Amino acid sequence: MPLFAVRELGAQLRPDLLVVTGDITHRGRPEQLRRSAEVLRDLGLPLLAVPGNHDIPYTFPARFTRTFTEWERAYGDTEPLHTSDSLVVTGLNSVRPWRQQGGALRTEQLARAVARLRDAPAGAYRVVALHHHLAAPPWPSPRKKPIRRRDKVLRALAEAGAELVLSGHVHQAALAERREFEALEDGSRQSLVLASGPGIGRPRPSRRGETRGVNVYDVDPEALTVSTRIWDGHGFVEIGRRAFPRR
Repeated sequence: MPLFAVRELGAQLRPDLLVVTGDITHRGRPEQLRRSAEVLRDLGLPLLAVPGNHDIPYTFPARFTRTFTEWERAYGDTEPLHTSDSLVVTGLNSVRPWRQQGGALRTEQLARAVARLRDAPAGAYRVVALHHHLAAPPWPSPRKKPIRRRDKVLRALAEAGAELVLSGHVHQAALAERREFEALEDGSRQSLVLASGPGIGRPRPSRRGETRGVNVYDVDPEALTVSTRIWDGHGFVEIGRRAFPRR
């Protein structure tokens, strides 16, 4: 995928924020992280990025002794925060060095995200970004595990007012509204959308069949609209669009 095509898409959309949910590199090597950060920042868009399981060292002992050293050198905080009067996005680091495919959150991490969501300005759209998915993709892999204790994570984020949870890991575009798979006995009408993005690159070069593209999120007071755009070799083509009414 030519880099100029990504630049053109960014210039066309002019998003408030570019959110990257991990697996930016293949083996988490310093040069890979540095180069990826240069490429993303060169797009000239506000950026929020969280690490994926491919973005930490693959070899021992660095995987355990310097797990996020190179990430922080290239990207900064592993749990960044973007906040404005209209949008709050809190990053969560779900990567664990001893879990090659599965991810997890510590209690204090979840509590910090909840506090950030609750402290958001009144009326701001509340978003959470992490690597490991909460909902299964349409073409699940037995090795791609959802985040550990996902029911607890989902409930905590929903109660804190999250309206959108972004993830990566599966390298597939997928969308689900919480009420599509979970009956809410309290009759809540709060909208909470779980989304995973297809990904711009291919962390594993041998996986030639993985599609590449982006999800575009457009929020207004009435609804969240998600457009999935896939690279077809010539440009980004919209192949799907869904609208989710808000509260």
